Amino acid sequence: MTRKMLYLPGQNLENNSGPAIPLHPARTAAGPGLENVRLSDSWIVRITNTANTIPRIVPAEFSGITVEGITVRNFYVDRHQPALTAVVQFDQPRQIIRGFGAANIVGWRPDMTAGQIATAFGTGDGQLGFSILRLRVPPDSTAFKAQVATARAAHQRGAILIASPWTPPARMKTNNSLIGGRLRLDCYDDFARHLASFVNYMAAQGAPLYAISVQNEPDVNVTYESCDYNGEEMRKFMRENAPAITTRVMAPEGCNFNRSLSDPILNDPVATANLGMICGHLYGGGLEPYPLAREKGVEVWMTEHLVLDTDWASALATGKEIHDCMAAEMNAYVWWYIIRYYGPIDENGTVTRRGWVMSHFSRFIRPGCRRIEVTENPQPGVHLSAYTEGTNLVIVALNTGARAAEQPFALSGSSVTALTPFVTTAEKNCIAGGAISVSDGRFTLTLEPSSITTVVSR
Repeated sequence: MTRKMLYLPGQNLENNSGPAIPLHPARTAAGPGLENVRLSDSWIVRITNTANTIPRIVPAEFSGITVEGITVRNFYVDRHQPALTAVVQFDQPRQIIRGFGAANIVGWRPDMTAGQIATAFGTGDGQLGFSILRLRVPPDSTAFKAQVATARAAHQRGAILIASPWTPPARMKTNNSLIGGRLRLDCYDDFARHLASFVNYMAAQGAPLYAISVQNEPDVNVTYESCDYNGEEMRKFMRENAPAITTRVMAPEGCNFNRSLSDPILNDPVATANLGMICGHLYGGGLEPYPLAREKGVEVWMTEHLVLDTDWASALATGKEIHDCMAAEMNAYVWWYIIRYYGPIDENGTVTRRGWVMSHFSRFIRPGCRRIEVTENPQPGVHLSAYTEGTNLVIVALNTGARAAEQPFALSGSSVTALTPFVTTAEKNCIAGGAISVSDGRFTLTLEPSSITTVVSR
């Protein structure tokens, strides 16, 4: 839409618009008449709705406006688009949610303190509610012990434990080095026994593993602990060696869900039967549904990602990334380091902006919840996902826009009568709001600008 401001010397400043959209005069505050306005003045022009504005517009403000002589200025505003009612469909279940979490890599970073563990895995106010902890499988069995303390404490708080090796022991590799190289063909059995020994050791220490990976990022060349695999090597290990490991085995954990590594596994019925879940990372891609995994009935877990930016826009973008992972029917989301300035908790033990955003999923969507259908993008900038656990309902709403958004909801097949909102913005940290009444299955949620809101029925 176009609005024009016309100034003629000796006349008042006024707004001119199409006949169907009457607007207020340009004056925005009480004061003397504008007949003495100086051409050098700088003006703020606000365009808003009146009671008679048809169609409604999105209010806008333009600053630094100057007029010189006979001046015509064009201003462009957006037509207001009424939000679609977001329909939450309890009878349309999607994937089960295993949890949300991050990694504690002892040896590369200091181990977590008791306070940090409570903040990360507790579910109360000021805590994150993480339900997954990722560990490193050391190549040296004498280093197993260092992995126990935090893992056991997290497990006691209800978290599930997963672990990834960055490299097999050097003696098992083609280059006899912890960096690069490949697992020797004559050492597949030995390496399976090495992974099994870590599983057994952790279980004996009160920290049982839910799953263990074959290899962290087998498709990248780096200068730290690593090992290369191709799709056939992954398929062979999963088919022939995974049964020797006494917990779920996850693979291939490529840097961006590299399907040349995972498709061979999924296309081999024996290898697939030995597979606990497909896992992968999001470096440079991979955030999309995986139809072949769903066809084979195999879960998909995102087990590592990080970005270094720490501003609010980046934190909220992590929320959108988690939302997108859930919409792509992934079953779990795991960040990189728990304790790091760019992670959910900084080195001083303070929850970061990113941590507060992540808590909107991890604290309220507990393991075993199931995602259900909801209108995902009912208006520009608003992104929704919904989850149930029994009769309880959780809705996570992101508003990535710069303005507040009124979002109506309709609950299909629900007996929910009230909801409690929790809001995080650049200034608020998961703050609880007043109860929202649900009448005849309907309610409206006000979403603050650039925010994430979780509403819960329990």
